[in-house]
This record gives sequence, structure tokens and C-alpha cells, in this order.
Amino acid sequence: MPVPASDSPTSRGRRPVRPSGDDRELAILTTAERLLAERPLSAISVDDLARGAGISRPTFYFYFASKDAVLLTLLDRVVAEADAATTDAFGGRASGPREGWRRAITAYYETFRAHRALTLAWAEARSTNAEIRQLWAQVFEGWVLRCAEAIESERQRGAAPAGPPARDIAVALTSMNERVLYATFTGDGPAIAETGAVDVLLEIWLRAIYGTAPSD
Repeated sequence: MPVPASDSPTSRGRRPVRPSGDDRELAILTTAERLLAERPLSAISVDDLARGAGISRPTFYFYFASKDAVLLTLLDRVVAEADAATTDAFGGRASGPREGWRRAITAYYETFRAHRALTLAWAEARSTNAEIRQLWAQVFEGWVLRCAEAIESERQRGAAPAGPPARDIAVALTSMNERVLYATFTGDGPAIAETGAVDVLLEIWLRAIYGTAPSD
């Protein structure tokens, strides 16, 4: 005999489960990344984001002031993901320079490849959104400092020769990574195939730092 709805174990004495604030925020962020894989931010409305997250437009504004604020939060999250990955790469034991730098470049590559739609959206937004531009500059500076420290360390132990300031080399190489991977992931202009991007970047990094391409 069917159980009456009022006596059903799944409904008796229970209120409908309502998403927490964190769940709603995550739903908005997930919706934004999904929609950005289909169309540019300019073609996405707040109503689109609210509808996709299963909330009302007023509720959206409880969590975010604008679409750009959503994009800024996504950038924060992906940068934290990239930083964690590259920190692990630099901190792990490697058999030699080639393996160590490959780990670092691969960590950066894999993180942004997993969020390629966001990579394009951030690049477009940086020209008009000062907050996103400032955050990206801070992120970039952090990567440059980390790479410069690694280059200086290699010089101090005698593995890499003296040359231009380590910071200048780090700026040039990190800028190269940014442009090459942007083109690879978006198809904007001449691009290296995804399957070969890390290998090409690695060879250039090794030759710039060591004057040759050391083997492990």
C-alpha cells in the first residue's frame, strides 16, 4: 500500500532543503563559467546568471554587485588554484632543472587550460575593469618574484650563469607564457598546438636561464 504523502519518511516533519549562502554563491560562479564557455561576458545578463543559479535577480545582488564582480571572484579563485599548483611544483623534489621547471610550467598551463573560457573573459575585461587589471598585475608580480628567486638560486649554486637581472628575465618569460597560452587556448592569432605548448615554453625557459637546455 503506498505511503500517503503526509506520512512519507522523506517529507514528514521536514522543511524543504534550502541552499546556503555559500551554495548560492557557488551556483552563480558555476553558471558564469559555464555561460562564458558559450558566449562573451557582454552577452551574458545578470538575469542569465540568476536564472542559471536558481535564484532571483534581487538575490543575485545580495552576493555580487555586478557581472564584473563575479568575474573578479572567479579570477581570485583560479589564481589561488594556480598558486597552490605552482607552489607544489617549486617545492617538490626534482631530479634536475628540466624536471623542476617543467613541473612549474605545467602547473600554470594545466590550471588555466581547465578554465580557458575565463582566460579569454579576463583578458577582455582587463581593458575596461580597473579592479581586474589591478588584481592581475598583483598576481603577475607574485609569479615574477617567485621565478626571479628561483633563477637567483640557480645562479648562486653555480647551475646558471650570470646575465641580465633575474627579475628582468622572469618578467620576459612570464609575459611570454601569458601570451603563448592565451593564444593556444583561444586561437587568437598564431598559436602553438596545445600538445606542444609546454615543451616549447620549457626549452625557451631553460635556454634563457642556463644558456643551454640542460638535461636531468
